[in-house]
Amino acid sequence: MLIRNETPADEAAIRAVNLAAFDTLAEADLVERLRGHTFPYLSLVAAKKGLIVGHVMFTPVRLPGHPRARILGLAPMAVLPDYQHCGVGSALIEEGLMQARTLGAGAVVVLGHPHYYSRFGFDPASQHAIDCEYVKSGEAPEAAFMIIELVPGHLIGMAGTVQYHAAFAEL
Repeated sequence: MLIRNETPADEAAIRAVNLAAFDTLAEADLVERLRGHTFPYLSLVAAKKGLIVGHVMFTPVRLPGHPRARILGLAPMAVLPDYQHCGVGSALIEEGLMQARTLGAGAVVVLGHPHYYSRFGFDPASQHAIDCEYVKSGEAPEAAFMIIELVPGHLIGMAGTVQYHAAFAEL
């Protein structure tokens, strides 16, 4: 399996992966709304024998009141159903976290399954006094919003509510 950065030629395949992995158009549409509208923008694909079987995206989030915060949000992450539970998602996340460090991110947040993401080092964001609007509104449980510090100490002195790109409001 090859994990690599997205290219323009991958756009249709990435949409197909997101459509197959999720029950609605929301995530596929989100990828298209974010593409080219955020910086940094990290979008990786997993390919097996030339077929795009997985996709993950990392885009900046804001922590108001903390201009030095360099935090990326991991979302969405999708794997074709026939390739789920085969390590594709894990490989995408591991490569994505490595590239996020290279881009200078100090931390990454994710809204997802705690059992799955904890194995990559994500902890409940509440342990760092950081939350997100989806938890505050009751749309997601507190345990589902997690964070990993890529640079030790990056989150010291920071607290508040993470704000995602406006494109997420359309989910």
